[in-house]
Amino acid sequence: MESASQDINLNSPNKGLLSDTMTDVPVDNTASARTSAPEGLTDAEEEELRSELAKVEEEIGTLRQVLAAKERHCGELKRKLGLTPFDGLKQNLSKSWHDVQVSNAYLSASSTLEDWNEKLTQSEAYKKTQETLSQAGQKTSAALSNVGSVISRKLGDMRNSTTFKSFEDRVGTIKSKVVGSRENSTDLHSPTGSGDKPPQDNAPF
Repeated sequence: MESASQDINLNSPNKGLLSDTMTDVPVDNTASARTSAPEGLTDAEEEELRSELAKVEEEIGTLRQVLAAKERHCGELKRKLGLTPFDGLKQNLSKSWHDVQVSNAYLSASSTLEDWNEKLTQSEAYKKTQETLSQAGQKTSAALSNVGSVISRKLGDMRNSTTFKSFEDRVGTIKSKVVGSRENSTDLHSPTGSGDKPPQDNAPF
């Protein structure tokens, strides 16, 4: 009976269950890694570094809280002064542009551009181009002046021509006729016309 029981236990499907379960459990190496000091550091040095790290992290958290409080206070002051976010943006842009202007890169670029400009204006090609443009401008001005003189002379010749004088005389004759007929019409319809005027007494006193 005892041997049969041992055979049943050996042939049981649960055979080796405990050993398999134990081998499948992962081993946590964190604890061993945490306790082992980095290479080249002693346990005392590691402890000192961890203590310093904790202090720095605590200071960072404190500074963040102080910064948040300062930002809230700054916002309240701006609100009381009536400053809008747009005003702050303009101020930041102005400050940024000032920082750019006084930066070494900007000053170096400005100096380089000035050197290029000086070299360009002193070059022979630039001088020739400027001289050519100046001559072209003078020729254009002279041509326009000649055109104006020609037009003025033509207008003077036209005014002195027989045709223009004849036309001017005709316009003057028509104008005088129109003005004379208008005056005659006014005298005929006026109640104070010359026919209704009483005789004036010119006898001396």
